[in-house]
Amino acid sequence: MTDYKVKDIGLAEEGRMLIEYAEKNMPVLMHLREKYSKTQPLKGMRITGCLHVTKETAVLVETLRAAGAEVAWSGCNPLSTNDKVAAALAANDVSVFAWHGLDTEEYYWCIEQTLKIKPTLTLDDGADLIFTLHQKHEELIPNLYGGSEETTTGVIRVRAMADDGKLKYPIMAVNDADTKHLFDNVYGTGQSAFDGVLRATDMLIAGKTVVIGGYGYCGRGMAVRAKGLGADVVVTEVDPVRGLQARMDGYQVMKMDDAAAIGDLFLTATGMKDIVTGAHMKKMKTGAVLGNLGHYNVEINEPDLMALSKSKTRIRHALDEYETKDGRFIYLIGEGRLVNLAAASGHPSSVMDLSFASQFNAMIWMAKNGKGLKPAVYEFPKELDRETALMKLQTMGIDIDEWTEEQKRYATAYAEGT
Repeated sequence: MTDYKVKDIGLAEEGRMLIEYAEKNMPVLMHLREKYSKTQPLKGMRITGCLHVTKETAVLVETLRAAGAEVAWSGCNPLSTNDKVAAALAANDVSVFAWHGLDTEEYYWCIEQTLKIKPTLTLDDGADLIFTLHQKHEELIPNLYGGSEETTTGVIRVRAMADDGKLKYPIMAVNDADTKHLFDNVYGTGQSAFDGVLRATDMLIAGKTVVIGGYGYCGRGMAVRAKGLGADVVVTEVDPVRGLQARMDGYQVMKMDDAAAIGDLFLTATGMKDIVTGAHMKKMKTGAVLGNLGHYNVEINEPDLMALSKSKTRIRHALDEYETKDGRFIYLIGEGRLVNLAAASGHPSSVMDLSFASQFNAMIWMAKNGKGLKPAVYEFPKELDRETALMKLQTMGIDIDEWTEEQKRYATAYAEGT
């Protein structure tokens, strides 16, 4: 019997319907499943994954298995697991350890269980799996061909390990693939952030002042969606180039100290701690809503909010009301965790089709090449990016031009000028 632990295995039938619905909206990954189920390039590979257990992730897991891999899986956030999907995976003989509402001890226990397969590849979102291997299970590292990292926060963390000389096996930065950050981060985060905000609060965005903490790809996606919903958008940044870009894109740019007094909704996506602190909260108007899209729940300082408050009340799913000692009300979505997963269903399947096709290709690439690589962070191969994007266009019924032979010659004919 497959070892697993989920909330309720009886939810499997409902979870299977969700997975099948996602499959219909993930044609690139399904094409890869059909293609590689015949050659099984991952046969003999053991993949430990730590990534949000959603219906889209389930499509990835089952595609990895179709390509020959043995898979063990845990969620990468205590509030992001869909219990129906987890049950469906367990019922399909996947070693999955995940349920919604984990505490910290349970969260790391789940990761520990997935390492029992002695992985040859890792697939991570946030680098908790990678760090756990380095911190507690160095004896497993010689088995590893390599791994991949899904998100900005995790890539930052893994690069810091590499820079410090502490990374002990090769990691591919899938987050930095064009088919990931230009689409998942921008369009996926932009849309699903507001899906989460609206489910949690029912607030009208039109006419509000929305403060976006960070103007990376996720911040840009949220800013353009907020503007489209009728908000006045303010961006806060520490990077002068991104700050200038935000201003040229038509948004107000200012310090969080100044934005705190005028914002109605604050959304952070930086990968850095303490973007919104008690000093900012003291300036906020009553009714201000706080939400985070960064991977960890450190961007909004909840302990500061608690210290400022005389009461905390869970008033609806994923929304806590804090009454401050001076009589104001401030609202925090999803305990400061990922708004789109703590309060909603995450990104749409059709955009995760790109990200998870890239994750799948990264696993095949690492299985083939990883043993010859030194411990470092590697870029996603550009040729795989192009193949994935072309495949996605084809599934959308879109054709694009190709260079003629003359144009190919011109591209390398440096002697031609005016």
